[in-house]
Amino acid sequence: MNHPLTLKIKSQQSFFVLLLLITLLTSFCKKKEEVQPQLNVSLSELAFQPEGGISSIIVTSNSKWSVNNPGATWLQLDQTTGNGGSTTLKLTAVPNGTGVSRSATLIVTSGGQARRVKLSQVSDLYPSYNTSPKTPDATGMGSNAVQLAAKMHLGWNIGNTMESPGGETGWGNPQITESYVRFLKQTGFNAVRLPCAWDWHHLSDRSKAKIDPAWLSRVKEVVQYCVNNDMYVLLNIHWDNGWLDANINNLKKDSVNAKQKALWEQIATTMRDFDEHLMFASANEPPAENAEQMEILNSYHQTFINAVRSTGGRNSYRVLVVQGPGTDFDKTDRLMNTLPTDQISNRMMVEVHNYTPAQFTILDQDASWGKMFYYWGASHHSTIQPDRNPTWGGESEHIRVFGLMKAKFIDKGIPVLMGEYGAYRRGNSQNVPLDLNTHNDAVDYWNRYVTKQAIQHGLKPFFWDTGAALDRRNNRVLDQRTIDAILAGSR
Repeated sequence: MNHPLTLKIKSQQSFFVLLLLITLLTSFCKKKEEVQPQLNVSLSELAFQPEGGISSIIVTSNSKWSVNNPGATWLQLDQTTGNGGSTTLKLTAVPNGTGVSRSATLIVTSGGQARRVKLSQVSDLYPSYNTSPKTPDATGMGSNAVQLAAKMHLGWNIGNTMESPGGETGWGNPQITESYVRFLKQTGFNAVRLPCAWDWHHLSDRSKAKIDPAWLSRVKEVVQYCVNNDMYVLLNIHWDNGWLDANINNLKKDSVNAKQKALWEQIATTMRDFDEHLMFASANEPPAENAEQMEILNSYHQTFINAVRSTGGRNSYRVLVVQGPGTDFDKTDRLMNTLPTDQISNRMMVEVHNYTPAQFTILDQDASWGKMFYYWGASHHSTIQPDRNPTWGGESEHIRVFGLMKAKFIDKGIPVLMGEYGAYRRGNSQNVPLDLNTHNDAVDYWNRYVTKQAIQHGLKPFFWDTGAALDRRNNRVLDQRTIDAILAGSR
């Protein structure tokens, strides 16, 4: 039997043991709570102005933290790691002269926790020229790309004119008149390609990529000549001193897209009320040699489409034309595996050019890469001057490349324009073929054969002329043989 005093002592001992256990457990829990990481960042979003500058965020943590480098070359951090406590992290943005907004994401981490900060910087390189968008208007825009292509039978380039420096007459041609457009129609053509420069000598404010209103008005007047005469017209940004063509690279991608957007917003807004007779083309012969450059070129085409569509009205439904890399058949087949995204389906065409073989069609003197060919076609080789017969690019080559475009695009409901093509006669004092009759017959044959095969494969041909075949001043034919060959090929 236990004595009452003994029981009391044991009870007290048990109490103290229990109290000690509770104290130890409480202390352990407090220590465990104390080592739980705590991470806070003062901002979740941070926007920089175009001129750049320094901003900051406050990182609060009870343990070591680190921040990722977002890979944005326009952004610098004064530190990327820190210890516990409160730290002011400085972020420096360089001026944004790209013409487009840019963004990055910082991720601050500590003890398995993460906080994100979205960073952005706008640009004021060029203002927006889409200041008065209209609601979509389908009036007069009923044809999709395939239906519109079916209405174009034979096309003609008014070359070396609207794309020349200093205006239409810069390369010796006269101003385009409506009577000349009527003459084209009477000669047998119902479509016009209008190569046009904008940035080159036609900006009233270069710092803002603002097109001279007088030039916009003049181009609109020429387009009106075509529409008045039921002529389909393809208006582009041509070489334009190479601001796009020479800059298909990551370094210039943003600034080129900014200018592409600014120019096309102005062009599209000015021409917005024309019906489906007017088509826009993104560029001329933009060179791209590999998949990386093709991706950049596609971004330029995407900017073109977005800019035109954003202006609304009839531009919401207008057929738009994008160029294959270099407008080369093989490169287009190999590299142009996706087209830009369009908010309206079946309103896009692809453009390629054909001067195959160049030694015969356009080369006017021997070059390091090849000698001129004076003759072309299986039945038009010379026995008098065999060293000037072609060594490549015969009839089978045209059949091959036309077949590539038919399979890749035309058979899938995407029309293809042969936006430039042609073979031209040599007869100047330096390069007179010894077998002149065979040469002239070969030129006729090339123009007839290539026109015919293009049409049979579904391509829409636009002959390139700079004033040699048709007299623009007097509206008369200068080279009847060329005109007859083209028309014969179109039948």
